[in-house]
Amino acid sequence: MGFFACLDLSSTRAHPLLTYLPTPLPCSTAGLDVSFDITTFPPGKLPPTSSPRLPSSIPLPLELVISIIEFACFDDFKLDETLLRQCALVCRAWSWPAQRLLFSRVTLQTQVACDSFCAAVIRSTKRGRMLGDTVIRMKVVLDHNHPHGLSQHSFGDAFTLCPHLYELNLALYGRATQGKDMVGVPDVESMRRPAPAFDNHTLSLLKSGPRITALHFSNWSENQHSLAQLLYAWPTLKALVIRGTTPQIPSSLAEPLACSLEQLRMNFQTSPSIDFTSWLLHSSFGTLRILEFEREPSAQFLEYVVDVHSTSLHSLSLPLCLSQTHALAVQRCLQLRELCIETPTTCIKVYRKVLGTLEHVAFGLDRNTVLQPIIEAVRSNDALKVVTVNVWHDGDKHPQLSALKIACAYRGVELRITNDIQVFRLKVVC
Repeated sequence: MGFFACLDLSSTRAHPLLTYLPTPLPCSTAGLDVSFDITTFPPGKLPPTSSPRLPSSIPLPLELVISIIEFACFDDFKLDETLLRQCALVCRAWSWPAQRLLFSRVTLQTQVACDSFCAAVIRSTKRGRMLGDTVIRMKVVLDHNHPHGLSQHSFGDAFTLCPHLYELNLALYGRATQGKDMVGVPDVESMRRPAPAFDNHTLSLLKSGPRITALHFSNWSENQHSLAQLLYAWPTLKALVIRGTTPQIPSSLAEPLACSLEQLRMNFQTSPSIDFTSWLLHSSFGTLRILEFEREPSAQFLEYVVDVHSTSLHSLSLPLCLSQTHALAVQRCLQLRELCIETPTTCIKVYRKVLGTLEHVAFGLDRNTVLQPIIEAVRSNDALKVVTVNVWHDGDKHPQLSALKIACAYRGVELRITNDIQVFRLKVVC
């Protein structure tokens, strides 16, 4: 018998328990105001015309308020800012937790937005310090083609006002020739725009600011040295995502990089040089665990990285693996715990040595994908815990898909199936 079955709310002895219930807050749903009131009266008696109010109740703990707001405003790692702003207007008790969540992720794209942000988090006021301390992720766009774009120095100033920042997403766009900036041009054209290097003042601000551990840098300009400048400013980096213009090492910054990277994700039309890769991963020997490629790397590049870091790599993600050279490189990663290959056509040799150690395998599936190695791994590999499948054209009609489902169910292996490549990438948890 449950608690509420034992509790007789019609009894006057139930009244003391009600004093511990919080006063219900009115809530608005589709324009309808709803409130809840709990009162009890002895049997056979009507409520008096003016009943005495219950004693003041205990407010909800701050931790519970934050949990409620987070549950309502986060969906698949995405923040519903509109709902969060509405939560900030519910009452005073909800205003501060909602504002803290709003300021935890900041986006600065224009000079006006940056000025407003700096005014809100100014360190000379208590409120400014509290808001600045809540910022943990920042997205910045430095667009030299924007008439009201954010300046380097303003970016540096805003960066220093967030002492607890640990993740920076920075996009750099060069200046196009007047009258030739066309919407929808290929990435190759957008990367031919010149952009100035980061000056000494900006670099000094970045070095004096928070010691971030994650950087996502998209470079859509001709400046091939900007990445190296940023990496020298943050030797504490552990996770790095780089895309756009293939980077190079400036001759003035030839000393080895001090960052001990644990995660590296790359997306370049042409793979970086071996010299750059050696410089980038100089201090990452034994620490690099996760390596992801959004575009197929050259065979020479993949072989070099695997030769140096095969003993530490636990997770490897490739868009495709068709050649025997790529398959042999993957096979040399004997410590792999996770392997992701997005396309449905894969060189079957890639699975021969690594499936026995994997805990998670993710792959694309169409009607012609060779599934037998995966099914055999599910049946025989006790370490395998998760199989993630991205269904391509007619993949749901694969003749062995049912056998894979049965094998996973029998062995207690979680099977995730999707036909959305973005969802597929989110489900690949390293």
